[in-house]
Amino acid sequence: MAQIHHFEHGWITPAVSYTLSVLGSLLGLICASRVRTAHSAGWRTWWLALAAVAIGGTGIWSMHFVAMLGFSVSGMQIRYDVGVTALSAVLAIAAVGVGLFIVARGTKAVGVRFVVGGLFAGLGVAAMHFTGMFAMRLDGKIDYLTSRVVAAVIIAVVAATVALWLAMTVRKPSAIAASALVMGIAVNGMHFTGMSAMSVRPDAGAGIGIGADAPSGTSAGTLLIPIGLAVLFGVIGLVYALMAAPTDEDRAAAAYLASRLEQNGTVAAPAAPVFGQAPQVPVQRANGQRLPSAGAAWTFRDRADQ
Repeated sequence: MAQIHHFEHGWITPAVSYTLSVLGSLLGLICASRVRTAHSAGWRTWWLALAAVAIGGTGIWSMHFVAMLGFSVSGMQIRYDVGVTALSAVLAIAAVGVGLFIVARGTKAVGVRFVVGGLFAGLGVAAMHFTGMFAMRLDGKIDYLTSRVVAAVIIAVVAATVALWLAMTVRKPSAIAASALVMGIAVNGMHFTGMSAMSVRPDAGAGIGIGADAPSGTSAGTLLIPIGLAVLFGVIGLVYALMAAPTDEDRAAAAYLASRLEQNGTVAAPAAPVFGQAPQVPVQRANGQRLPSAGAAWTFRDRADQ
């Protein structure tokens, strides 16, 4: 058996992977909290999609890839199949998205929906993990210890179920932050449990060492730049979407302002002026008098002249 190292670069990769899982979980939980206050089906779908991208893409898949940067096998070069690696990302986002959709629809059989959604999402996350492992190319045969694979799948299902429950229940910022920290531990626990099930047997007669021919595929360092940029712009986009979307406080303030304007007799906001015509301004009435309105000229009248 070849010697396997899971922390080739020390604690840098697990620290960064945990940070990514917490960040993705935090953004995903915030997006999920917007689902409960959405005022239309379109907005609910929008926030569900963003939550799936945040949790599945950033919190789970990018964490998996960064943790893999610390994985090495003594005397072997490791390459990755780009297509299979991309497929693992799609699996993670789709699994979380379907799980969120199941638990967010309807108000009946809540417990059953959490179980079904957690089972689907957990199995999808586990499939993502082992699909990402299948994307590795090296001069050896990879074997897995069945008991640890089963343990990793159970952790994935339990973690996904808890994540979906948190996504649909937590509201306070402190609770969301604490939940993200717990979800980060669960995601990393599933990943490294699955990795511990792996063993590698070198191929007989295969070249080993620096001078050996590298297997087909792309190195992790080459994939790091595009994946890092995708994660960076994805996080920026999620933050922007959260900041730009109106909150309940914004809607309440707009409704209050509209009611005050109506009480004061102010007509709704004026329409945009048409070229060649004088701009129109709101008309108000105060103390029985008509205040001036915009036009070609200003005319002042009181009721005695009319």
